[in-house]
Amino acid sequence: MTDPSLIEKAETLRALHHGDQPLVLPNVWDIGTAIIAQEEGFPAIATTSAGVAFALGLPDGEAISREEMIAVVGAIAARVDVPVTADMEAGYGDAPEDCAATTRATIAAGAVGLNLEDGIDHAQGTVYDFDLAVERIQAARAAADETGVPVVINARSDIYFSQSLAREEKTVEAVRRCNAYLDAGADSTFIIGPGVPNDIPELVREINGPLNIVAGFSTQTVDELAALGVKRISLGGMLSRAALGYYRDTLKQIKETGRLDYSDIAIPHGDLNKLFAG
Repeated sequence: MTDPSLIEKAETLRALHHGDQPLVLPNVWDIGTAIIAQEEGFPAIATTSAGVAFALGLPDGEAISREEMIAVVGAIAARVDVPVTADMEAGYGDAPEDCAATTRATIAAGAVGLNLEDGIDHAQGTVYDFDLAVERIQAARAAADETGVPVVINARSDIYFSQSLAREEKTVEAVRRCNAYLDAGADSTFIIGPGVPNDIPELVREINGPLNIVAGFSTQTVDELAALGVKRISLGGMLSRAALGYYRDTLKQIKETGRLDYSDIAIPHGDLNKLFAG
């Protein structure tokens, strides 16, 4: 029997893609960061594959198994009340059935949304063949429908990483892919890569559904992206990298200056105990 609470959360997450203001998603990488994001009033949260991998001392890009990622997603979903959407990378396998299996596992873990990307190798700029990429989204949607949970599929295209296409060709191909993914059952699309910020107006105009933009490639503010018509804004791995960057810089400062007190920016021990006690 389908869990009614998952259906309600999925419907809430979907509605958040169609509000007057963009859905801003803090990307979390463990239970603690998820609880803090919820406490700060965000109506939904997303996981970051990069952040999860980095926390385990591994590189991003499916360096950890689907089972390991699902375990993290499930632990997060079990501790927060808001909808959780999971970064499931490229679906942990090339075949459409791999994406279907990943979708079923994501829903079983308690998440009501997931990202699936068409990129194979960012460094090489390779993506899945168009027809296969569409079939992968179709399989994910069919798997979700079988569970009875109207999970929100955010289909990501990595075509802007291509090294063989001119910029204008990347935009055309991104639009073609995103509209095909929407027709295949995706609820929103996500375009990432160098040059995307400059093309946002055209992408919003030509893509027939909510567009997701990630912080890092774009320097625009939430209000500026909202004015362009962007409906979903992800922080991606930015906060994870910022936290790690701060940790590294602090260690350097300790070595160089001998400073040991960082209580001015630390969350008080008692506050965290109270927050995490539930």
